[in-house]
Amino acid sequence: MEQYKSLLSKIMRAGTWTHDRTGVGTKKIFGHQMSFDLQRSFPLVTTKFTSLKTISIELQWYLKGTSNIQFLKDKGISIWDEWADEDGDLGPVYGVQWREWHDPIQGINIDQFAQVMESLKNNPFSRRHIISAWNVADLPFMKLPPCHAFVQWDVSEDNGVKYLSCQMYQRSADTFLGVPYNIACYALLTKLMAHCLGYTAKTFIHTLGDTHIYKNHLDQVFEVLRREPYPLPTLKINPSMTTEKLLAGDFDMGVDFELVDYIRHPAIKAEVAV
Repeated sequence: MEQYKSLLSKIMRAGTWTHDRTGVGTKKIFGHQMSFDLQRSFPLVTTKFTSLKTISIELQWYLKGTSNIQFLKDKGISIWDEWADEDGDLGPVYGVQWREWHDPIQGINIDQFAQVMESLKNNPFSRRHIISAWNVADLPFMKLPPCHAFVQWDVSEDNGVKYLSCQMYQRSADTFLGVPYNIACYALLTKLMAHCLGYTAKTFIHTLGDTHIYKNHLDQVFEVLRREPYPLPTLKINPSMTTEKLLAGDFDMGVDFELVDYIRHPAIKAEVAV
């Protein structure tokens, strides 16, 4: 994953030190973009272990539209524990906005994801295949405002084959811990969507705003930069993966899709800045 390694190198070389909300301190750049070819490979970082199983479960959690971390805890996933209240609630975060964006004027909840799937199927060349998690009215009630805030899909066609691409805007990017997960999450989602629609996944474009390395991650970043990336794995999606499973957030790695030839360096531990 040369693009990821190059990003870390760019921040270390050209970034500026700044204070941040957590009090840890970051070295940052503002504005960066990466593009990944989903036809050739699956963009899972190889310079350290990155768990697609964890990413898949977190994606299921988004698609289930819940604000509570109990589903994650039942699966042994603790990545959101630091932000949840004593009841496990995070407020109206990603999944709630994706699946139940509240319209106070009409008094209804809007399922953005179901709408996007429907429009991709019936009006594929529209420029409105968009999901926003940045609900300004709900921000004060979220334990953590959305980092990956805005996502758009695009359909192109060549020789009768429809290709699905995705671009995601991330306002705040924890480059060591979060970004590898963010890349793989949206690549996985786009691959699953394309499969269910009968399209071919083409490109994932990752656009970053405040792109930073936390001060307490510097040793880990230097270790990643010393390592040479391995060839990227591929993702095999099985016939058992259906639109119904996707809409319900009810799919499983190892059953509905499989990661093939993931060769990677050992894991590198780091503390999350809360």
